[in-house]
Amino acid sequence: MIRMRTDIFAESLGMGTSLTVLMPQAAAGIGMGGDDAAPAHGDGVPVLYLLHGLSDDCTIWERRTSIERYASEKGIAVVMPQVGRSFYCDEALGEAYWTYLSEELPQLLARTFRISTAREDTFVAGLSMGGFGAFKLALNHPERFAAAASLSGVVDLVALEGLDVHQGHLAERIWGGKRPDGTQDDLVGLLRAADPESLPTLFLDCGTEDPLVMLNRGFIAAAEEKGVAMQSRLRPGNHTWDFWDTSIQDVLDWLPIRA
Repeated sequence: MIRMRTDIFAESLGMGTSLTVLMPQAAAGIGMGGDDAAPAHGDGVPVLYLLHGLSDDCTIWERRTSIERYASEKGIAVVMPQVGRSFYCDEALGEAYWTYLSEELPQLLARTFRISTAREDTFVAGLSMGGFGAFKLALNHPERFAAAASLSGVVDLVALEGLDVHQGHLAERIWGGKRPDGTQDDLVGLLRAADPESLPTLFLDCGTEDPLVMLNRGFIAAAEEKGVAMQSRLRPGNHTWDFWDTSIQDVLDWLPIRA
């Protein structure tokens, strides 16, 4: 894989920011499997947007898992942006990270890298806060993604109220004290309002000892009630990197990468 730590100026943020990009490479190196890339369709190779959690940045997936090795075996590009502690939102008292992630970044990548922009080749996944971000992208822009995966995700901000993450300065800075009900951050509301046939394929994974497991149970129930096809599993595990290291390998196996 070609690994790039990329520094850019984001107009939507009004400042510089960083992301990590992995691109398939024919010369795999000793101990690395995989070919040059999965077959390119149209303008480039398939891509997985891989999102970080609340305390992390664009380097964390590489530091805590072997994502480069896993992606090399699939011949898929991986884009890992960083959005601070924004919950992938346009912050009320901060930066426009949702605009950056959903609008500016894909356009910048399309101009810069040999990455496909076709829906069939575009995937998103994330852990915890990033699991929220992955499903937020999938439910607000289903026309852009073929598949989305949430790993131990914060999949219901409405039900999250009362937990520490939704209190104090973080909630005030991001949402300005407003409730998420009926907004683009209300994932369960979006799910219930969606046409199931229009949605990307969804994957949800969460540990049964995870503090967020009840949120994930509720999301599974809402998907079943709506008739949304979603592969879900609740298995032994907690909010830890050994759990997510296994999860991301399973996600890559599950992705509908075109032959």
